[in-house]
Amino acid sequence: MKVIEVTHPIQEEQYITEDVAMAFGFFDGMHKGHAKVFDILNQKAEAANLKKAVMTFDPHPSVVLNPKLKRTDYLTPIQDKIEILESYDIDYCIVINFSSKFAEVSAEDFIQDYIIKNHVKEVIAGFDFTFGKYGKGNMMILDEMTEFNSTVVSKQEINSEKISTTDIRKSLKTGELQKANDELGYRYRIKGTVVQGEKRGRTIGFPTANVQPSGDYVLPKNGVYAVSMEIGADKQIYRGVANVGVKPTFHDPSKAQVVIEVNLFDFGENIYGERVTVFWHHYLRPEIKFDGIDPLVEQMNKDKEKAKYLLSVDFGDEVSYNI
Repeated sequence: MKVIEVTHPIQEEQYITEDVAMAFGFFDGMHKGHAKVFDILNQKAEAANLKKAVMTFDPHPSVVLNPKLKRTDYLTPIQDKIEILESYDIDYCIVINFSSKFAEVSAEDFIQDYIIKNHVKEVIAGFDFTFGKYGKGNMMILDEMTEFNSTVVSKQEINSEKISTTDIRKSLKTGELQKANDELGYRYRIKGTVVQGEKRGRTIGFPTANVQPSGDYVLPKNGVYAVSMEIGADKQIYRGVANVGVKPTFHDPSKAQVVIEVNLFDFGENIYGERVTVFWHHYLRPEIKFDGIDPLVEQMNKDKEKAKYLLSVDFGDEVSYNI
């Protein structure tokens, strides 16, 4: 997949020169609703013998258009989004830097400079896709164009509820992890690097890997989770328990920084500096403050046993699992 990073105005050498079917959207989360867009993109490209392209944006438009409610954390930061797009066998990915200058582009100029000049013959986007200054452009306008065809993808639902990035973010923040994973169509994941922590866990029999996220990820609700973690280049999967939070038993919650700590089962290797991916399987309980080490350790043992059971259901007897 060729990735074309564009800062407005788009340069002549950045245009796609082959005829393409192109999907448009921000696509944070690459969830089941987005998967429908890419399915239709594939159908349209195959039917018309076109290359497949995607146009997306970075950062989120709210950073420019609505600073009070700006979205600066993501389900899939841009590098994750690109990686998932590659799995759809996309030929071209245009990443538009959504800047103040780009926000001033009129709907008419967007159509001419970003659609027609990119040899787009089929446009595919969700029903709520808008473009151009003040969001004046929409799919109804595109449907009237004669230079290309347009396909509107209707809202996708689970249990009569619309699948949306906003809803998935809300579910993660409220501990409804299963609901979030159902809408995503895969287990939520956070990539990062194992860094030095306080090393307190090893003194109480629960050594943990302190995971520093590699991007601006949406963090799940503070609490304890059953997780699996992929480590290093060999991509071996290990099971464990993760805590997201400020460790209130040891720190003042108002001053402590939220961290991700993962205790892997039956694992004793030194993995500082390793790149890892944490897969979030089950929410176990909220983070709470304990009156001392003993009740904390007692609860951690209970968390571990519950996580082992739940993950055994997920994995069966497999040692490694392609999530």
